[in-house]
Amino acid sequence: MPSVRRVSHEFLERQGLTTMFGNPGSNELPFLADLPDGFRYVLGLHEGAVLGMADGYAQATGRPALVNLHAASGSGNAMGALTNAVASRTPLVIVAGQQVRPAIGPEANLASVDATSLMKPLVGWAGEPACAEDVPRALAQAVFEARLQRRPTYLSVPYDDWDAEAGDNSLAVLDREVGRGAAPGAEQGRRLAERVAAARNPALVLGGDIDSAGLFDDAVRLAERLGGPVWAAPSQFRLPFPNRHPLFRGVLPAGIAPISAAFEGHDLVLVLGAPVFRYHEYLPGRYLPEGTRLIQVTEDAAAAARAPMGEALVADPGAVVDLLLKTLDAPASPARDFRPAPEPATAGGTATHPEEVFAALRDELPDDTAYVVESTSTSAAWWRQMDLRRPGSYYFPAAGGLGFGLPGAVGVAMGSPGRPVVGVIGDGSANYGVTALWTAAQHRVPLTIVLLRNGTYGALRWFGGLLGVPDAPGLDIPGLDFTRIAEGYGVPARQVGDAGELRAALAEQTDGPRLIQVDTALTTPS
Repeated sequence: MPSVRRVSHEFLERQGLTTMFGNPGSNELPFLADLPDGFRYVLGLHEGAVLGMADGYAQATGRPALVNLHAASGSGNAMGALTNAVASRTPLVIVAGQQVRPAIGPEANLASVDATSLMKPLVGWAGEPACAEDVPRALAQAVFEARLQRRPTYLSVPYDDWDAEAGDNSLAVLDREVGRGAAPGAEQGRRLAERVAAARNPALVLGGDIDSAGLFDDAVRLAERLGGPVWAAPSQFRLPFPNRHPLFRGVLPAGIAPISAAFEGHDLVLVLGAPVFRYHEYLPGRYLPEGTRLIQVTEDAAAAARAPMGEALVADPGAVVDLLLKTLDAPASPARDFRPAPEPATAGGTATHPEEVFAALRDELPDDTAYVVESTSTSAAWWRQMDLRRPGSYYFPAAGGLGFGLPGAVGVAMGSPGRPVVGVIGDGSANYGVTALWTAAQHRVPLTIVLLRNGTYGALRWFGGLLGVPDAPGLDIPGLDFTRIAEGYGVPARQVGDAGELRAALAEQTDGPRLIQVDTALTTPS
């Protein structure tokens, strides 16, 4: 009779979940015993970094990633990073250790009391099997729920379960597959196509799900058929459209009033693959201008249900894009040339302006470079200078929680073999996930980290002005040298003095991780 562990390992292997990101504790060791030869365990030195690496890896590969965390304490350490994975709808399967069954009730040390509630409401599903024989089935549910919901799931398993006999019925999970089809019905599709075709002045809003689902190029074709302006949805974590395309108007501001102002004069706003909307700054006003209709298409039923306005269709955006491409007439004239980037701004003194940094990245690195960005105070400079025309070119912390950038860059690089990957990381955010540098060094991950050092939490300074709090303490972080920190973790690092030195450094070839630190002038997100 096979053990629970053996059946579970075989199920994970058949599902392709053989790369595991983790930081184990004592409760997890029995699960990790006798791992088959094809499994790869990617050790992170802090659970936040573990979760961020898995998030980046799953986004880059387009497949669920397996995460191994320790009971309540380790799971709790990962929860900040988990918020980003939830907001980006990243399918993660988190398996956490639990005390032996007889020790849970008395609350022995390392028992996770009410483990299924610990990660809620963040995860899409959480479970702890009622008996050892149910572990393989529950593990399968965690995998399928993550795929179907495109959201992290959480399974707590008492560690004495892994050595138990699985039972004959447990083998039934090995051949299971769960699929999903979500094309709009014939009547739904007809009505949607008629409304879009009849719009006098339509606008298109695209969410990160468009890039996640591989619809980047299809979205360009649809936009050119419609001929109207295109925005990225606010609080964007992926780029769903070429940012210098003549129809692109940028990322929508994350406030009610400015979004409504952007839609002025448009009779139809079609939102694909995004919530409506992920506001941030509280700037009240009308949700939509008078006479503007909004139609949202998303696979995320919860996002459709909670939207405060408009009509929603819960369906695969890809199926809707395909339907509209078949229905709408071809454009009368081809799209114009892409817009060139302006000359980068410069800064006085010894600091380099972030625009000079981003212009160097744009000019010196290959066109298919994937960027993982966590430098929130430089976002305006970023979009002024970058020219991103390929799918999967941009990753950003979806919930705004710092700590995704460095680990996420490691995960994206591990999940994108053969593609250049660059992490653009601010000195404020780097501290939250800096231990990921060790993992990058151990696995010889081909990755460039460009560390922007301005000695302060720049985005918070900008927010202080918005909120009328100009004198908040704790915003400056002087004295950090990430070249020395990186070298301590085993990553070669250097400081560059200006944009010219940066360009020379970027031109150098490397087959592993490296960090380039550049002192930058303080800028604002917008």
